[in-house]
Amino acid sequence: MPSRPSPIAFQSASPTQSMFKKKSASGLSTAASYLNAVSAADARARTRSSAASSTASTPALSMSSSATSSSEDTVLDEREDFTDGLSYPRTPPTSSQVFTTVHSEFGHCANDDYRYTSRHRAGTPYKSYPEQDPPYYILLTTYISYILVICLGHLRDFVGKRFRAANYRHLLPWNGYAALNSDFDSFYTRRLKLRIDDCFSHPVTGVPGRTIMLLDRYSPDYNKTMVPTGTRTRALNISSYNYLGFAQGNGPCADAVETSIERYGVSAGGSRLECGTLDLHHQAEALVSRFLGVEDALISSMGFATNSNIIPGLVSKGCLVISDELNHASIRYGVRLSGANVRMFKHNDMKALEELLREVISQGQPKTHRPWKKILLIVEGLFSMEGTLANLPVIMELKKKYKFYLFVDEAHSIGAMGPNGRGVTDYFGIDPRSVDILMGTFTKSFGAAGGYIAGSKAVIERLRLQGHSFTYAESMTPPVLTQVIASMASIMGITMPTEKPHSSSSLALLRSSSSDVASAMSEADIIPGTAPASALPSWMPLAQPMIDGSDGRLRLSRLAFNSRYLNRGLRKLGFITYGSDDSPVVPLLLFNPGKMAVFSRMMRTRQTPIVVVVVAYPATPLVTSRVRFCLSAAHTKEDIDMVLRACDEIGDYLDLKQGPGERWPVEEVISRAVEIVRAPEMAC
Repeated sequence: MPSRPSPIAFQSASPTQSMFKKKSASGLSTAASYLNAVSAADARARTRSSAASSTASTPALSMSSSATSSSEDTVLDEREDFTDGLSYPRTPPTSSQVFTTVHSEFGHCANDDYRYTSRHRAGTPYKSYPEQDPPYYILLTTYISYILVICLGHLRDFVGKRFRAANYRHLLPWNGYAALNSDFDSFYTRRLKLRIDDCFSHPVTGVPGRTIMLLDRYSPDYNKTMVPTGTRTRALNISSYNYLGFAQGNGPCADAVETSIERYGVSAGGSRLECGTLDLHHQAEALVSRFLGVEDALISSMGFATNSNIIPGLVSKGCLVISDELNHASIRYGVRLSGANVRMFKHNDMKALEELLREVISQGQPKTHRPWKKILLIVEGLFSMEGTLANLPVIMELKKKYKFYLFVDEAHSIGAMGPNGRGVTDYFGIDPRSVDILMGTFTKSFGAAGGYIAGSKAVIERLRLQGHSFTYAESMTPPVLTQVIASMASIMGITMPTEKPHSSSSLALLRSSSSDVASAMSEADIIPGTAPASALPSWMPLAQPMIDGSDGRLRLSRLAFNSRYLNRGLRKLGFITYGSDDSPVVPLLLFNPGKMAVFSRMMRTRQTPIVVVVVAYPATPLVTSRVRFCLSAAHTKEDIDMVLRACDEIGDYLDLKQGPGERWPVEEVISRAVEIVRAPEMAC
């Protein structure tokens, strides 16, 4: 297998680099030349080092580095623009700064002031930033805009069907068959979504890291078709769910995945119940349960299917599901498949939840009024469209009082919230074993795919038979499993063996029963704890930042700073945003449908392009269209500065600054970033 391009590693000062410093003082005037010289010197140093201590293969549980080989891709291309700060930093790093990541994938940021710990202050009640309503003229013009677009769309359909039927054949029955989709679906797609279709489904290539490479396109027929131009544009990526920046093409996790492909291939070749269970599945499940601090875990190859296939195994006819009104579609679909009754309560309204609990417990099942077989409350840890956290402390008090089961979907909060990255239970300091079912996905913070269900051993063992994903679905593939194990171990840190390393020929890691998993994870009572080396594949190469946990701590602290900075910075500029200050999902309200397309296009066509996601009905209520920023540990403080400056400029142009309170100039927000982030509370 050909070697993967290595990152540009900026190492500490050496005689070779000192020589290039002297050269740079005389002739290397540009940042590109400087970085090229440093890269060349570092590549030669690594070549000499590898020649002196070359080995045939990587030993089991050995120390490895992502910067191990030289490649043409590490040589700077003088034709590229080095002043935009996307591919390479505007300010070259000093000789004392060490970066082993590619700047375009994971930004270089050595300033320890730009760090923060995501944690709820003990003893204070949780409250989201209060939702704000815009002035009435904003709501009025938004409704008028929708009415105007709908009326014009119906008029064009009416005229077209009668005078230009040849161009509207797709609106008429075809060979006597009715259309498969409804009239409204067809109308909404053609007359509303089509107008701004260039803002959606933009093709990209490469790693969805700090930056992303757009494949340029244009439309000659008003977005009916898109024609690629053959060119590419690198843009700042503020739209991917890469919360911790593990979606990298280089690094320890990528090295581990490459090794796993050589050993296992790319597919498990069957379902978990048949021939598709590998030792990696048991290792991953044991590691997940330890990471969360629960007894056992079950992993699935698809995040959506984790909810939709597992919920029917938990509840059935005669059971009641109480669901937050803004729960994800996968939860709604799973509840429908289960056949259980469902009642919804107003989003994050704990008073409404308690009133509903009293009603359903006192009244029992419809018609018969018999007691419910079980009551299951389902909430999300972090609501991805609102940026709000579930009020878990109050929910736990209600759970003790009314004796229901609790299911927490942590798709967006696991790895992204809490001082140890353990999700909302870690963020609020709540014992994870007090939550009956913990669900999460690996597609966001861990840079992988699939999801998990965690809880007590009895429940998980039952779901291995009742959950359709375990019985029928294709198993999670070996490369994805390795990415999950490596990224999770990077967050936890690794306890290396003190006496003698376990033999690679040992079958101790081939766990075929839950008792073997429990014995290998005997340290699981210490939560949060590190991952014992015996719980990892013996062939997995390990880097020092993974072992000491410094890599995970760095990513968590950088994400927490970026999230809090952008949330509070936008509010200080006068924008209306939703959600918690610590949420890595930041929804900025646009309201008017016409502003969605303009905002997205203006961000994408700036001198330094910025890629954003705009969301509207039916994903949100009709009048609360928004742009949803998704932050990452890969972003630097300068990246957030760039987003704030862009939002400030476009916000003035589109009249988006409708939030109450004192407004600051954008440069003051940027200069006082650390103060804004570390303030306990920000005035409404």
